[in-house]
Amino acid sequence: MTRVGIIGASGYAAADLMRLLLGHPGAEIVALADLPDKCGPLARLFPQFAGRLDIRITPADAEALADGCEVVFLALPHTASMTYAGPLLEAGARVIDFSADYRLKTPGLYEKVYATPPDEANLADAVYGLPELYRDEIRPAQLIANPGCYPTGVILGLAPLVREGLIDTHDIIVDAKSGASGAGRTPKLLTHYPECNESLQAYAIGAHRHQPEIAEQLSYLAGTGVDVLFVPHLAPMDRGIESTIYAKPLQDLTRERLAELYHAAYDAEPFVVVRDEPPATKHIAGTNYVHVFPTLAGGRVVVSAVVDNLTKGAAGQALQNMNLMFGHDETAGLR
Repeated sequence: MTRVGIIGASGYAAADLMRLLLGHPGAEIVALADLPDKCGPLARLFPQFAGRLDIRITPADAEALADGCEVVFLALPHTASMTYAGPLLEAGARVIDFSADYRLKTPGLYEKVYATPPDEANLADAVYGLPELYRDEIRPAQLIANPGCYPTGVILGLAPLVREGLIDTHDIIVDAKSGASGAGRTPKLLTHYPECNESLQAYAIGAHRHQPEIAEQLSYLAGTGVDVLFVPHLAPMDRGIESTIYAKPLQDLTRERLAELYHAAYDAEPFVVVRDEPPATKHIAGTNYVHVFPTLAGGRVVVSAVVDNLTKGAAGQALQNMNLMFGHDETAGLR
């Protein structure tokens, strides 16, 4: 059994991770931790675990967690994870971080986006945890930077095109819609029920913190710079992300050629499904699957990609990474 701990156990992504781990044949949750004001019986915060996971959330102590856990998931806000990652690694635990603290490798980029200096000592060894692209690097890694929810769908939606040099990497537009759980459990006016129900709103136009992450990862695949205009929207649903991606082709393409390209890229992947019609967020709700649909329209390549922001966009992908790191079947706990 892989012994698992979670810091930040009071959040939605952590709850989704617990849900998945309870169905994992080779993992056991042995410790839950958070800030002192968020501690206490788990079932008090998440009644759905009553009678299923009788455990207390305790104040986060990196040394104590590393002593009892082989892997610790950090389900913490950006800039908070680096407080715990270093001590956990030094104490011998492997770490999977849900935040952006170890995602951005370009010098100066993390500090520019998050207004905080990065943890340079551990950043260099962190592996970006997108299994479909970095499976071999993930297996031996000690520190995984779990991708953002928006970037997961967008990067997988564009990867086949970018790798083959089929699109203009300086003319990419992403129109994305996310459920309200993507904003976390802390109450905010934007996600307050009367504000977001029966409504659709764009936010952080061209300035969302996931835009640099998307551009950086795509630039690695392309071998050249990538510019992305990213426009996220808050949609009146609990969970799920739909990203419609527009790119300018650099050569003549047909729908048949696109389908062949995407099937060649993803048919062997356990959690990516290439569709022959536009997918819906309901098709992947609560699952670790990504559904993608590539087509041509208006002289552009148009790709629709859907993911569950809490599962493939956070907890499910983190568990997929853990499976690779500890030699479990990659799909364990995720089917």
